[in-house]
Formats: sequence, C-alpha cells, structure tokens
Amino acid sequence: MLAIQNLSFYFGSRIMYKEASLHIKPKNRIGLIGYNGAGKTTLLKLIYGDLTPDEGTISKPNDCTVGFLNQDMLSYDTDESILNVAMQAFEEVLQVQERIDLLLKEMETNYQEEHVSKLAALQEQLERLDGYAVKAKTEEILEGLGFTTEELDRPLRSFSGGWRMRVMLAKLLLQKPSVLMLDEPTNHLDLPSIQWLEQYISKYDGAVLIVSHDREFLDRTVNIIVEVSGGKLIQYSGNYSFFLKERAQRMEVQQNAFENQQQKIKQTEQFITRFRAKATKARQVQSKVKMLEKMDLVDEVQDDNPEFDLDFTFQQESGKVVSELVNVTKAYGENLIFKDSTLKIMRGDKIAFIGANGKGKSTMLRVIAGTEPIQQGESKLGHNVITAFYAQHQLEALTLTNEVLDELKQSGSEKTEQELRSILGAFLFRGEDVYKKVKVLSGGEKSRVALAKTLIEQANFLMLDEPTNHLDIQSVNVLIQALQAYEGTYVVVSHDRHFISHIANKIWYIENDIVKEFLGNYDEYCLFMEQKMLAEQEEQAVEKPKKSEKKQRSDADRKAFQRELKKAEKALEQTEEKVMEKEEELEELEAQLADPSLYEDPEKMAQLTKGYEALKQELEQLHQDWEELAEKLEEMQEQE
Repeated sequence: MLAIQNLSFYFGSRIMYKEASLHIKPKNRIGLIGYNGAGKTTLLKLIYGDLTPDEGTISKPNDCTVGFLNQDMLSYDTDESILNVAMQAFEEVLQVQERIDLLLKEMETNYQEEHVSKLAALQEQLERLDGYAVKAKTEEILEGLGFTTEELDRPLRSFSGGWRMRVMLAKLLLQKPSVLMLDEPTNHLDLPSIQWLEQYISKYDGAVLIVSHDREFLDRTVNIIVEVSGGKLIQYSGNYSFFLKERAQRMEVQQNAFENQQQKIKQTEQFITRFRAKATKARQVQSKVKMLEKMDLVDEVQDDNPEFDLDFTFQQESGKVVSELVNVTKAYGENLIFKDSTLKIMRGDKIAFIGANGKGKSTMLRVIAGTEPIQQGESKLGHNVITAFYAQHQLEALTLTNEVLDELKQSGSEKTEQELRSILGAFLFRGEDVYKKVKVLSGGEKSRVALAKTLIEQANFLMLDEPTNHLDIQSVNVLIQALQAYEGTYVVVSHDRHFISHIANKIWYIENDIVKEFLGNYDEYCLFMEQKMLAEQEEQAVEKPKKSEKKQRSDADRKAFQRELKKAEKALEQTEEKVMEKEEELEELEAQLADPSLYEDPEKMAQLTKGYEALKQELEQLHQDWEELAEKLEEMQEQE
C-alpha cells in the first residue's frame, strides 16, 4: 500500500536515514520506536510530504490517503465549537448540506421545477454519504476522548493545548485515512481516553503507524515494531514485549558473531605478522591480507539502555508522617474538584495518582505542596520535610542561556562535575551534549534536564506531575531506575501504566469526587477494580435481571428513533413540495378568475370558483400539516 525504498535524508551533515526501506500494508499496526532524535517524527513528516527525501522514494496508490496527528496542531485556534471543528472531517457532506441550504433559500423566492429535482438529487446524495449520522458519529468520538456533552458547543479557543489536540485527533479519526499516523498520541490523553483509543485502533480498517513511549499502549495496539537505529528501519513482527525478547536474541547473535570475527581477525593478523618476512609464506600472507580487506565487519552491539547509578542523599530524613490532609475540599467557583478527602502520606510511600484529566490530580499535588488554597479542611507537611516539585511549567523555569551542565550545577546538590556528568549521561546527555545551551534543546530534552535537576535537589519528598510526557522509552527506563533507587517519599501523577506498575506501592484514585487510597501496587489495584466491577454487575443482575434486555431494547429504540427522525425529515420535505405545488395551482386559478371574459361563461366560472375554494381548503390543511411536522421534528432533534 505504501512503500519506502532506499530512503536517505540528511539534516545538514547529519545522516538521519541511509538507504532505509519499509513496506506498509493494509491492516498493519506499526509501532515506530527509537531514542529521541533518532528520526521517528522526521519519518512521519517524510511520509506525509512535509519533508522531501534526499534519495530514494516513498510511493503509494492514488486512492491511498494519509492522516497525520502531530504536535504542530496544538497551535490551531478558532472560535468555532469543537463539534464543528471535528465535523470538518466530513468535507463532502458539509459541502452537500451547504448546497441544500442555499437551494432551499433560493426556492423561498424563486420556485422552479428544476430546483425541486436538484434538491431531491442533493438529498439523495446526502443520504448516500450517511450525512444524517455525521453529527452522532462526531459526538461519539469526542465523548470517547473525554469531552462531556455540554462541552461540545464550547469554542476550541476556550480549551487548553492538550484538549485541543484531542479535538484534532477526533477529526483525524473521523476522516478514516488509509494510513493513520499518530505522533505521541498518549501525551495528551488520560487513562480512560487511552483505553478508548486502544479499542478504536484495534478495530481500525486502515494501516496505523504510531510513535509512542508508552510500552503498554504499544503492546495493546501494534503487531509490528519498527526500530529507527543507525539510519535504518529494523522490523520486528510482534508487539513491544515481543520486540524486547527478539532484539535481545538478535543482539546476542550479533555480539557472538562480532566476538568470533574479532578472534578470527586477531588470529589472521598474528599469522600475517609472524610470516610476513618469510618468502615461502608470501602467497598465504597476501591471501590473508586480501581476506581481511574484503571482510564485511560485524558491528559490536551498543547498549542504548543506560543504567542509572546514583545514590540519593538527603540533608535530613523526614519525619514519619510526610503530609496529612483532613477533609480537604477544593472547588473553582461552582466547579467542585474534590471533596472531604482525608489522606496521610507516610515516610517511604511511593504513590501513583491516576484517573481522568480534569479530575483534580495536579490540583491535589499543589494543595499538598501548599501552593493551592482550599475551601475547607486542612493540609500540612510533616516534620523536616524538604519538597521538590516537577511539572511541565518547570521547563519554563530553566535558564535558556545556561549550558545543560551549568543548569544542573544550580540545583544546589553540591555534587561534583563528574557526578553531574554521570547523571546527565544516564539521562542521555553524553559527551559534548552537556555543553548545549538549554534554548536549543527539544521539548523532550528540556524535560530530561528538568527531571534530572529535580531528582538531585536533595529533597526527601518528591511531587512529579506527568514526568514521562515527551520522554522516549530509554528515558522512561532511566526515570524508573532513579525512582526505584530513591529512598525518600513521592507522589507521581501519571497515565503510563508500565511506569506506574514499576514505581508505586500505593495507588490514589478519585471516586465520587473523593480522593481515595488503595494499599497495593498497580497490578493489584487493577485486580481490585476488576473484582469490584464484577461484584457490582452481579449485584445489579440480581436487582435488575432484565437489565441487559432493557439495554438491547434501548439500543434498538435508538436505531428506531433515528429511522423515525429520517422519516419525519422526509415527510416535512414532501409536505413543503406539496405546499409549493398547490400555491402555484392557486396562483393560476386566481389569474383565470381575474379574466373579465370569464363572466360571459357562468358555468365555467362556477366550476373554477368551486375548484378555487377546494384548493384553498387543501392548501390550508397542508400548511397546518407542515406546522405540525415542523414542530414534531424540532422536538425530535432536541431529544437527539
């Protein structure tokens, strides 16, 4: 369906791709992975046409469409409602509907038979395009991505960048391109929306190409992994977990081949050195030299998964109780965030706070930190608690003119330059990278600097808000190792399930506007919620044994309602056409009755007058029918 052949692409003197090839087939679910800067987003832009290959080709059939969700869409701004923005996906439907609206307006003052025929053809085209269902489809996608019904009419401009990205994702999903390309889609989604998107992708008709650092998301959505490494596209037939096993095996085979080849080279060189001066061995020596020159060298395996080797030290240990919240309630005006929440954070707690966006997770972190006022209750830090807070706005606090190494020196950690370089190395800043200015770093690189700076502040209580956003898989692994080595206390807000399952011994979640605590890790929490849901379903089954039948009837009722809605719209259109026809007939009769010669034929006059009166009554009834149908349709549309 889409073929990449011998692709080469350069940024200045830097080689991004060198003779790379990949074939994307229909139904392929591809996870594109590699460290930040390897060229994953660059490849998507090459496929989309934003960039042009220096060598090689990217070819696809004329009917193959490509959709691309990228971070640049965050800047899109408009006063249109998010429903209308997402519905722009149905360009042809909107064009047909616009033509219908213009034609109906024209017919109000200029009624012609050809207009009626044209209107009927346009309405048939709209029905063929399933145009009457586009609004319902758009609402379903937007609500699946976390928007409430009430929010659908709000202007796009009133939402934050992350929520705007969801609208653009909804629009892209509704377009249903042949190749759907998603660049870090989970960065702007919460856990419920990620799970919804996983289900949607699993049923998607076309091919899917995903760049993501979320291992769990990749495991649930892709069946092929393509690793960007050394300017090549290396393919593995399986999900991310399969890739890890297969890659380890390939690396072991490659390393063995490398070591065997090095041993052979060493032996050959020893032979050449030993017998170079002997005339009787000259032919053999020359043969060995030529063999070495022609030998295809096997590369030594480079492990790009750095180990984090850092001992966290504190100026002082915190008291046993790190933070205590008693009946805490927080609201913004009438918008309740959480209420009556009582929680206690003990020294050594490793807490992951999970749940849908907008439910108060970040707000709770600020309440604990003491930077967010509350309406009622009490929040206080314990004895000897030293805090460090990481959130996306921490990136703005970095000094842009500093070099990366100097930025870490400002943390007050009192670590030596060599120790700081080791820490930066673990966060994938190696060699000369530590002398880069902060202002030239990408968003992901700035995140790594801010995280490293937070982790070495000698705080005994960390609060981390979405720390894995914009990090690649290697950086997430580093952060996992760092937090596992950390002996203090922390609360982490995250939607990355792999990350959470490796760093938390307690889970916080919000239920009925109350922040609650589960004493166990993420896997145990998932099992607990599963069992709770099953218990609730069983209880409901006992109380309402026919609930599923009622739901089926409800679904059937919805379909029946849609059918009735279409019938009502059709009936109204047909009545409008009849009204127009009868009004024309009435005008003709009025013209005949106005002819003075008609009075010379009393019989014909009586006949025309009788017909005129009958037609007036019929038209009056049609007007009444039209009003009733229009009122009924308006009521049905409000119920939709």
